[in-house]
Amino acid sequence: MNGPGQTIRDEPRWAPALAILVVLGLFAVLPQHVQAMPGWVSHVVALVVIVPMIVVTLTANTLWMRLERTVIMLLGAAYVVNTAAELADMIGIITLHPPETRAVSLLSSSLAIWVTNVLTFSLLYWQIDRGGPSARVNGVTTKPDWLFPQAAAPEVASPDWQPLFLDYLYLGYNTATAFSPTDVLPLTRRAKMLMMLESTISLLTLVIVAARAVNAIP
Repeated sequence: MNGPGQTIRDEPRWAPALAILVVLGLFAVLPQHVQAMPGWVSHVVALVVIVPMIVVTLTANTLWMRLERTVIMLLGAAYVVNTAAELADMIGIITLHPPETRAVSLLSSSLAIWVTNVLTFSLLYWQIDRGGPSARVNGVTTKPDWLFPQAAAPEVASPDWQPLFLDYLYLGYNTATAFSPTDVLPLTRRAKMLMMLESTISLLTLVIVAARAVNAIP
C-alpha cells in the first residue's frame, strides 16, 4: 500500500496543465457582463492548481496527488456555478434587450463558455475515472466509470494500455458536440450525470445563445 509520502508512477501533467491554463485564461477574457467572479480569482486559482501539478510531475508524491485531485474537483464545481450565472445572464440579455446590440460579444462569450465546458469536464473525467491518473497507471483495482474501446477489444491495444488525459479530452469533446456517448460508454451513475450536465451546458450555449447571436449579426 502506498503511504502518504510515497513516490509512485504517474502520467505526465503537461496536457491537463495546459487545459487548466486555457480554462482560466478564458475566464479572464470573458466580457464583464458575464463574469460571475472577479478577475483576480483566476490568478489565485491558477497558482493553487498548477503548483500541485508541478510537484506531482517532479516527485509523483501521493500526498500532492491527493491535493491535485481535490483542487481540480473544486475547480470543476466552481466552473459549474460560474457557468450557470453566465448562461442566465446571457439568456437574460437575449430576452430583455435587442441581441443586435451585443451580438458579437454574445457569440464570443458563448464560444469561450463552450471551450471551457469541454476542457473542465475532461479534467473531471480524467480525475474521477478509476480513482484518478495515478491509480490507473499503477494498476490499482477500481471499477471503471467509462468503457473505452481499447478495454472492450484488448486485441487492438497494447497489454498495458491505460487512458490518458487526451483520451478524456476526446470524450469531453464528443459529449459537448454529439450530446450523447459515442465510442466511450459511461458505466456508473456519476459518469452519466456528469455527461448529462456537460451536454446540457453545451446545448444551452450553442442552441440558445450562440445561434441567437449568429442570427443577430448584421
